[in-house]
Amino acid sequence: MLIVLATSPRVAPGLLSWPAWEALRSAAAVLAPAGHPQLPALDEAGIAYRLADEALLAIPPEVRSLAADRDVVWLAQPGDDPPVPAGARLLRACADLPGAHLVDLVATMDRLRAECPWDARQTHQSLAPHLLEEPYEALEALESGDEQAFCEELGDTLLQVVFHARIAAERDDGTSFTVDDVADGIVAKLVRRHPHVFADVTVSGAEEVKRNWDEIKREEKRARAGRQPDAGGQAAPSALDGVPFGQPALALAAQLQRRAARAGIPDELARLEDDLGYPGSADPGEDIGRELFRLVVKAREAGRDPEMELRAVAHRYRALVQAWERA
Repeated sequence: MLIVLATSPRVAPGLLSWPAWEALRSAAAVLAPAGHPQLPALDEAGIAYRLADEALLAIPPEVRSLAADRDVVWLAQPGDDPPVPAGARLLRACADLPGAHLVDLVATMDRLRAECPWDARQTHQSLAPHLLEEPYEALEALESGDEQAFCEELGDTLLQVVFHARIAAERDDGTSFTVDDVADGIVAKLVRRHPHVFADVTVSGAEEVKRNWDEIKREEKRARAGRQPDAGGQAAPSALDGVPFGQPALALAAQLQRRAARAGIPDELARLEDDLGYPGSADPGEDIGRELFRLVVKAREAGRDPEMELRAVAHRYRALVQAWERA
């Protein structure tokens, strides 16, 4: 029988299943195209093979005749769907782990950076707008209920991470990092901030998980800045450190309030009643800002996200406008 041995380009050469190695060792002949990545592994294992550049259907007759009594193994080019002639058996020699297809994205990005004039000239700064645009497009797809579009937009968002990491890897000034550094960093952070999963900490529920997360985060910031909690003459870290002020204002106000509440800061501060440095009536716009901030307090007390609520109303307003235009 002719056995088509399928391998994955995402799995290191030589990491084959036991049935695959058994088929290779017992075969009457092993055929492989020149340059196949598994050939060094076959050499190391002492398995003889014949280079065959012909298409699979054009295997030499003298080799094909061997398949009448004993197995002949054809080592197909790495890929997900190798061609399988009638009467042949497909044997998958290795399986991708979840997430293995990210390797394809990294390899594709490397090639684009090297061969595409547009991709080659991009910088962190030129790509910066997409760091905002792509997540918003993903959110819009999620709101639309189109799961396929949501999947596609998540891919566009993921591309930004890989693209920026590829650009950073090219630096030679000591500040470079790779996409593996990005992945290692977030894995290490998740492990540190989930001691109830990766260590022996016990929690009572989701709220305690959030409190632990914030406390661990504060400790990390102290360590990074070389500050101690009670060091005299040094600025203490704030519960609001790390809140990105570049986000939309409603989302910013909500995040500030959530972060403060988890840190035990009195809710009364969010009502801005004692804001002595705020002139109030000096500028009508400031009064509007205060009211909006208080509306965020009201939304948080009701367990709602003000950014999402305003987006929902914006969608309804768009529908009303479109209905008026059609009429």
